[in-house]
Amino acid sequence: MQHIKIPFKDTKIFSSFFLDYIHQKDSLKKFYNRFPTLPAFEGQIQDKQKTFSDQSRTTLHEALKNQYKDLEVSELVDKNINALKEKNTLTITTGHQLNIFTGPLYFIYKIVSVINACKSLKKSYPSFNFIPVYWMASEDHDFEEISYFKLYGKKYTWETDQKGGVGRFNPKDLKDVLKELPGDVSVFERAYLKHNTLSNAVRYYVNELFGKEGLVVVDADHRALKSQLSDVIEDDLFNHTAKAKVEATNAALNAEGYSTQVHARDINFFYLNNNLRSRLEKTEDGFNVVDTDIQFTDGQIRDMIKNEPEKFSPNVILRPLYQEIILPNLAYFGGPAEVIYWLQLKGVFDFFKIPFPILMPRNFALVLDAPIARKFEKTGLRVEELFEDKNFLFNDWITKNTHHNLTLANELKSVVNMFNEIKSRALAIDPTLGSLVEAETKRATKSFEKIEHKLLKAEKRNHSDKLRQIEEVKDYLFPNGGLQERSDNFLNFYQEDPHFIQKMLDSFDPFDFQLNLLMYPHTK
Repeated sequence: MQHIKIPFKDTKIFSSFFLDYIHQKDSLKKFYNRFPTLPAFEGQIQDKQKTFSDQSRTTLHEALKNQYKDLEVSELVDKNINALKEKNTLTITTGHQLNIFTGPLYFIYKIVSVINACKSLKKSYPSFNFIPVYWMASEDHDFEEISYFKLYGKKYTWETDQKGGVGRFNPKDLKDVLKELPGDVSVFERAYLKHNTLSNAVRYYVNELFGKEGLVVVDADHRALKSQLSDVIEDDLFNHTAKAKVEATNAALNAEGYSTQVHARDINFFYLNNNLRSRLEKTEDGFNVVDTDIQFTDGQIRDMIKNEPEKFSPNVILRPLYQEIILPNLAYFGGPAEVIYWLQLKGVFDFFKIPFPILMPRNFALVLDAPIARKFEKTGLRVEELFEDKNFLFNDWITKNTHHNLTLANELKSVVNMFNEIKSRALAIDPTLGSLVEAETKRATKSFEKIEHKLLKAEKRNHSDKLRQIEEVKDYLFPNGGLQERSDNFLNFYQEDPHFIQKMLDSFDPFDFQLNLLMYPHTK
């Protein structure tokens, strides 16, 4: 594949907040611990080894063995799970929702980023083991966000009345969606129709796609894992420390001119039970589960924290902390929005004395199949021009490639000068005539602009084939005006090229913070 790298700043699609982090702006350095460079991991390894206990390793290992017990895994996955018992084993993690059929392309890019980071770290620190981890957002209850995906431009939606944490949903009624899909989707048929929970189904297909790379899937909706969060749950419900820390950080970020994305509540846990996941709120008499009649006294809540910790589910504020408590983790890979909200959380990590992970921007890519790559080359556009607004792109291309002079600037200047002379003569005769001449000047200016517009429109018709090529390339990479990786599914490429994921593994460098443009070869 042809591979072109584009600096983030040249794409005009990333926020200044994110770019400031990438460029290590001094004002942001106090909001994180270490910037993602290979040498920075030496100190991160030391910090994590000091704070991650043998008991935590044992608990994690046993939980994973239980979660994988019914799954046929690769030798490398089995080796990696067992290696987690060893002190020289650490993880690199990304997390994502359980979107049906993997959802948008960047799900694949996240996992590829994590796998490649582990390979790079192994070369730099050969005495350690680095395990790539995918953290399933199995407790998330926002079903609407995961209920659809787009394949070849068509939207497919999962209809179900199930409620609560989506990882507990039964996926078998996805059989109706499976029947509609083109091409080979057998891996998803086996995932959804042979497993009773969405979490198990996702673990299955992620293992099928990435098992040979040793990727380990973690489902944190687990009693033994949640038991390690007990102190955090109690502090949040009774002391509200997380809210105070996040608000202080948000104020500091605002003072630096940055807008914050997430805001803490007094209580940052949901009540999770069966088909229910709903917020907990403090009341005069104890606690209430929002939108239900379920209530608890302070004593009942304390007993539940001790004996049923699995019934507490952290929100976006405390989920990252939970992750870092139960994993021997060094770094987290996320998109721009994730990196930004993690920067809001360092105060929480400091309070609970948990090492703040290195924040790694995931890899970003635009992929052109062979027919679109051929059209792109025919347009003669530079890669950076693809990120311009479509109308600007058309007008700019016409201006640069026309053989005609489409501007009337010189003629308009002459006419305006002429009207100015007329205005001077008119004012000398009658001062009230000045407004008349000014009105006629504006009318003439608008007429010239109208003619210019017509000339440009006519020239566009003369080059309609070329502009159509540009539009096809633009729409392919930015469907409905958004990035391809946030809309299209990996099956768009994988069904035609079973080596698609391997090509991403071969192309991405997790420590090179640029956007990747990848083009399939074609015959000219």
